[in-house]
Amino acid sequence: MTLNLKATNLGATASASDLIFEALREAIVEGELKDGDLLRQDQIATMFNVSRIPVREALARLEEQGLATNQRYKGAVVSSLSLDEIDEMFEFRALLEAEVIRRSVLNISAETLAEASRFAEAFAQETDSNQWARLNRLFHYTLYRDSNRPYHLQVISSALDKIARYLRAQLVLTSGIERARREHAGILDAAMARDSDRAAELTRQHILGAGRSLIGFLQVERAAK
Repeated sequence: MTLNLKATNLGATASASDLIFEALREAIVEGELKDGDLLRQDQIATMFNVSRIPVREALARLEEQGLATNQRYKGAVVSSLSLDEIDEMFEFRALLEAEVIRRSVLNISAETLAEASRFAEAFAQETDSNQWARLNRLFHYTLYRDSNRPYHLQVISSALDKIARYLRAQLVLTSGIERARREHAGILDAAMARDSDRAAELTRQHILGAGRSLIGFLQVERAAK
């Protein structure tokens, strides 16, 4: 297997492990690395022109975030999630993100609303499916920003990293993108009206609906294998 990463010569870089971690994280989140793909330390070290030490550190961080798993006799591989784990993650996101946007809308600025509107429009107009997950994340994160809950946002970011590759496939291969566009418009309208409770409820429904759609998609896909 050939790893598809944005590699850089990091031989003399003090933060090599950080940069390797970010490159691997991005490749996993974007779906360039698939479930079960082997993350060979020697191959990665050669790509980045470093020793195995920063590679091991980067892989350990991926394990901490649930993006990689260390398998006996095999080494680190890209983690896969069961349907039950994905379902629970969407339930958790629905609870947390609904509360975060409720708090944010209570304090939301005109600048934040304008930026969220631009991301919603960009998402609605984008034809490159490779950009959908990124724009979707930017739209939601912008609306959460004024919640003043940095730890909540950190947890949300970690959860999104774990499911992003599955969600991207669902958006591309089902009708999820059209529904997401409509639901984004509703959430944005509620935020602009400063209706925090409605924004929270629409966000909750949006996430749970996306979770149900994704689970249905994965059940069919995995049954066919």
